[in-house]
Amino acid sequence: MSKTKCNHCHLTFNDDVMIKEGELSFCCNGCQGVYHLLKDDGLDSFYDKLGNKTITPPLNLENDDLEKFDSISFTKSYVSTSDDGFNQVDLIIEGIHCAACVWLNEKILYETTGIIEANINFTTNKARITWDEDEIKLSEIILRIRSIGYNAYAYDSSLADEKATKAKRDYFIRMMVAVVGSMNIMMLGVAKYSGFFTGMSDDVKWMLHLGEFLLSTPVLLYSGWVFFKGAYFGLKNGMLNMDFLVASGATLTYIYSLFILFGAKGESYFDSVAMIITFVLVGKYLEVIGKKSAVDTLDKIKSTLPLEATVIVNNEKKSVSLNNINIGDVIEIKTGDKVPVDGIITSGEASFDESSLTGESIPVFKTIGDTVYSGTINTNALIHFEVTKDFKNSTFSSIVTLLEDSLNSKPKIQTKANEVSRGFTAAILTLSFLTFLVWYFFGVDLGFDYADTNHFEKSFIVGISVIVIACPCALALATPMASLIGISQLAKKGLLFKEAKFIESLANVNSVVFDKTGTLTKGQLSVVKANIYDDNNEKLSLLYSLLDSSNHPVSKSVKKYLKANFSLESKKLNLVKTLNAKGVSAQYKNEEGENFSLLGGNQDLINDFNITYSLDSNNTVYIFAINDEVIASFELEDEIKENAKELIDYLKANDIEVIMLTGDNENVAKKVSSTLGISKFYAKQTPQSKASFIKEFKKEEKIVVMVGDGVNDSVALSNADVAVAMGNSADISLQVSDIVLLNSSLYSLQESFVISNRTYKFIKQNLGISLVYNIVTIPFAMFGYVIPLVAALSMSLSSLLVVLNSLRIKMK
Repeated sequence: MSKTKCNHCHLTFNDDVMIKEGELSFCCNGCQGVYHLLKDDGLDSFYDKLGNKTITPPLNLENDDLEKFDSISFTKSYVSTSDDGFNQVDLIIEGIHCAACVWLNEKILYETTGIIEANINFTTNKARITWDEDEIKLSEIILRIRSIGYNAYAYDSSLADEKATKAKRDYFIRMMVAVVGSMNIMMLGVAKYSGFFTGMSDDVKWMLHLGEFLLSTPVLLYSGWVFFKGAYFGLKNGMLNMDFLVASGATLTYIYSLFILFGAKGESYFDSVAMIITFVLVGKYLEVIGKKSAVDTLDKIKSTLPLEATVIVNNEKKSVSLNNINIGDVIEIKTGDKVPVDGIITSGEASFDESSLTGESIPVFKTIGDTVYSGTINTNALIHFEVTKDFKNSTFSSIVTLLEDSLNSKPKIQTKANEVSRGFTAAILTLSFLTFLVWYFFGVDLGFDYADTNHFEKSFIVGISVIVIACPCALALATPMASLIGISQLAKKGLLFKEAKFIESLANVNSVVFDKTGTLTKGQLSVVKANIYDDNNEKLSLLYSLLDSSNHPVSKSVKKYLKANFSLESKKLNLVKTLNAKGVSAQYKNEEGENFSLLGGNQDLINDFNITYSLDSNNTVYIFAINDEVIASFELEDEIKENAKELIDYLKANDIEVIMLTGDNENVAKKVSSTLGISKFYAKQTPQSKASFIKEFKKEEKIVVMVGDGVNDSVALSNADVAVAMGNSADISLQVSDIVLLNSSLYSLQESFVISNRTYKFIKQNLGISLVYNIVTIPFAMFGYVIPLVAALSMSLSSLLVVLNSLRIKMK
């Protein structure tokens, strides 16, 4: 029976078992699938590089477990909906161990029809994939990943921990095999190199070479397997990576040493083979420990919440897991219990320790109608509360998600570094080959004696040293290591960065725009003067009702004043309308059928309705009118926040322009700006005018940070390069923000600038260390001053130097 070669793996099989496709023949569905994958993605140059060599056929792509990824239960548990309405899932990509792996997976996924976004974090191997369900199924995405030699499963903290632990154990075993083998080879090496001075017979020398061969072989083939695997999948997809440098350098040295073992003249370098694998593997193991630490940190945060909550149903208590708690459920919390989800107190009153969210150690007293947040601790009494957010959307869970997402994103500088490292390996291989040729053919000009018959050995070893000493790994580690530490330091200060890229933005900012009320000031206005022109109880009750319809700090403060000084009742108003940056209007009809037009707000609102009244004050004013007649007016004063002046001084000292935008009047704005030393401010700003100001500022190619807290700031926040929201901000402000100040502290905001600048400085230092290392060491290797053993050690030390330098971010 005739034989046919498979168009993918190049192995030969009987013709009757082959899958025919026109002129193409495949031995299995796996080969057929990978062949078309490479063709469709423009990676078919792989076969030119493969030549006449054969490869192992891929695993069968018809996996039995793929259906579960499309099941209803899997979708409910792991798939969410993005802001644009597309499906979104977090996966762990198994098999990633270098930045090149990340690039390869992202490249394959981005080129897949239906996938909107694919972002993979090198530190945690976590991928966030957004896709259009109408164009591609999740099972097909998983199959796509598996087809290039990796595996994917849903991100779950327990599974992630299990996989990270397994990876750590696997690397540890491989590393220990390499260490033991290398130590024993070093003992043989002592005897071998001593023989150069004391004399040694060829038989004894051959026995030492044989011993080194037996010890180095498991180090290369078992401990070094991770590098061969990474190099294989890189080549399979048309890419040269760091693993290829390690694998090729060690393998070529090993093959050359085999020739020496079996009779060729020269010295064997089995010791260098073992050392290359050992030193680089130690560096990889340190990276694995770092990834495990990142998983442990997030799991430690999550583990502080209880696994179950006590839900009251028909006056009966039952334990329910957090994922099964629904909006509207009533939950009981005892003294010392942590709040599992957000809700509103319906029974009882207690003090809550909110330090886990805000960093503020003083407990906050709450009673019926107040909101309790997940992750806070009930310190002194039993309460019942009604659930307003399920576990997935609760405050504490959202914070953890933000931390995970921030670790999952990449600063722009990392993207640039990755672009540099992609062509790095090819350049190094070219340099290595040219170095070999120069030493082989022109060695005498370099001080090498051609009379020595081992000039090939010298040329070969110098070329190998160039391969081994080059380190794209340090370049790949430079940004993610510093970003990881910076994000964790910021989180400790009560700062949540939704993406790591905002560290870079904050470090390069040149303009900061502040809202006033609730941002630079406490937003806790107090009435310092009240002018009541008509103390009719019914009219004041209408004022109270109008104030009750607004959440603005001014309205809340005047309402609080009335409640403390008058006995008023709330009435039902009609046609309540908020007039941006001015106030509120409404209609009221009493039992006698009389209609009343109500207005409450600032001086501009009164002027717009042509009501003759003027209140000249340097404080915030609130004026109330019924049927165009002013009934009462109030003057309110707000306190400047702690550390506001220090923050402004810090920004100005660092040549960052400071601007204040406020909806308040000119006098109040001038008073606050003068106190804080802000030279540029704009009063009577509407949400639209704030947004327009930001847009105009950005046209000047400035990096603009906007800091705000209210609904009226949400449009401006969404237009800024970096949007910073206070932790007590309105929900919509939190949604459009890029950074959240959990404790609403301006000192923490100053810390965000300090830590971001420090982190960005260390990122640039790391990149500089990596580039300088390669610029300095590669020429040394090319001129023959470095042997492969020293090159391997140097390569690992460069990565270790980057890691240790990143840890300096924690130092004050």
